[in-house]
Amino acid sequence: MENNITTISREELEDLREAFGKIDIDNSGYVSDYELQDLFKEASLPLPGYKVREIVEKIILVTDSSKDGKINFEEFVSIIQELKSKDVSKSFRKSINKKQGITAIGGTSAISSEGTQHSYSEEEKVAFVNWINKALQDDPDCKHLLPMNPSDASLFKSLADGILLCKMINFSQPDTIDERAINKKKLTPFTVSENLNLALNSASAIGCTVVNIGSQDLQEGKPHLVLGLLWQIIKVGLFADIEISRNEALIALLNEGEELDELMKLSPEDLLLRWVNYHLANAGWQRITNFSQDIKDSRAYYHLLNEIAPKGDDPEQLPIKIDFTGFHDKNDLRRAEYMLQQADKLGCRQFVTPADVVAGNPKLNLAFVANLFNTYPALHKPDNSSYDLNLLEGESKEERTFRNWMNSLGVSPYVNHLYSDLSDALIIFQLYDMTRVAVDWSHVNKPPYSLLGGNMKKIENCNYAVELGKTKAKFSLVGIAGHDLNEGNPTLTLALVWQLMRRYTLNVLSDLGEGEKVNDEIIIKWVNQTLAKANKKTSITSFKDRSISTSLPVLDLIDAIAPKAVRPEMVKREDLSYQDKLNNAKYAISVARKIGARIYALPDDLVEVKPKMVMTVFACLMGRGLNRIK
Repeated sequence: MENNITTISREELEDLREAFGKIDIDNSGYVSDYELQDLFKEASLPLPGYKVREIVEKIILVTDSSKDGKINFEEFVSIIQELKSKDVSKSFRKSINKKQGITAIGGTSAISSEGTQHSYSEEEKVAFVNWINKALQDDPDCKHLLPMNPSDASLFKSLADGILLCKMINFSQPDTIDERAINKKKLTPFTVSENLNLALNSASAIGCTVVNIGSQDLQEGKPHLVLGLLWQIIKVGLFADIEISRNEALIALLNEGEELDELMKLSPEDLLLRWVNYHLANAGWQRITNFSQDIKDSRAYYHLLNEIAPKGDDPEQLPIKIDFTGFHDKNDLRRAEYMLQQADKLGCRQFVTPADVVAGNPKLNLAFVANLFNTYPALHKPDNSSYDLNLLEGESKEERTFRNWMNSLGVSPYVNHLYSDLSDALIIFQLYDMTRVAVDWSHVNKPPYSLLGGNMKKIENCNYAVELGKTKAKFSLVGIAGHDLNEGNPTLTLALVWQLMRRYTLNVLSDLGEGEKVNDEIIIKWVNQTLAKANKKTSITSFKDRSISTSLPVLDLIDAIAPKAVRPEMVKREDLSYQDKLNNAKYAISVARKIGARIYALPDDLVEVKPKMVMTVFACLMGRGLNRIK
């Protein structure tokens, strides 16, 4: 390729990010050569098929600097620079606007000029509106907002006060937000902003990536940001039980000769695919490999519905007969409609229309299948108990907190299982980058790894990760070697991950303090000075101080930073039972998030006084306090 690189303006860059998002259908942060071919078709470039293939091969060769067979956004931008960006950018914009079901909006970004456009999927909006209407139909706090009309823009207006978002987070992950912290009556611009902060920081705590979204974006109802956040929140709920430790019947999906720990490493998406194929095999129908191309004719869905529908062998469930009359209809759209009528008998018509099935919309079909699984899994745990039951314990609260923290920062790929997903150290390198530890990426082996010698490449990565921790980050990693990370040694992996989280938290504080190094003593001193200045009676001696179990020092500190944020009648101060302490902790964490503190800790961390997580709570509040002074 030639070296005459053209400059890309910020507006064009935003267009390209939008185009990239449209091609990156699985939201992995990468596009593959297959997706690139679709991109060129989408851009309506007048090139014959063989020429497109040639260009794609050349692009992969020249631009895939990480040599992993995938193109990330930065590599993608350099492709466009090489291909005379302005013409291509225009083509992208035209093709995105022409795409059926895509609505384009001009100039919605804070840095956009009038020519900048963002687009959003009309189908997604309709699907999410219908899901929210059903999920929250009996919630008295949402009566003024529901039902929303799926065919207009009421979704974006209805989410603007933050109440619906908070409710949807609790629907997906119950008890994430203490309802007492949501402002519900006599809303003002300030209390609305608090609700939106509470929603965003709580979404972050359950593993949603919110790094580029602010409360103002949600208040203004920016569709592409609203839908992106909503999909993440909905997906957390849909995937919550697609996990073997929470649903042991999934063991039935083990392939012959496969070990249980291998099955446990699968992502929820892969488990869903395996679940569908398990039922298709029982029906004598061919396997599928995706939720797009392979389900467009609805026939696999017909067989899936027939397999999972109650047969009457459970006295608590009436039998449901799946009618195959529409199976042979020659028209794809009609066949999809007949299939969805059968899904409706199971109460599972949500997320897709006939057009979404025929178009092979991967996101909405994934949601449709996840909802089917959650309603009628139709699996039976095998009788033999030859499995290691220790494997079925599931992740600890601490492990989940770390995993959610990583995912909220936008690491790629998404971390489903803390230990197995860190076994090649790629996530750890991204976290080093985010915590300002310089990674030499030319030293890093990248996937796909070969079957022969692939694990050695992963161990080399893990060795480099440990070396960076010891030499550059100055972490305490005594007795930790690369193979410990590779094998997923829980204690040693958590030791490294905790130090990364601590470094990330202290970096934020250091930035607010104009570069001054921050440590535990400085945080404790600041906490006590702030409490004393506000005439509070509470104080702490360390992050192990037993008084923290009441959450009173946290609540008093919040009140000192943001007077009136804490409602005194919600806090119990004397003769505290365990439940009283837990209620105080739930309220404290939600109010802290509401005033803008991005806290990942759980209420139990305060009640049980877990010093590491306690430190992050006070550090985040210190950051909020310093920010307010600024």
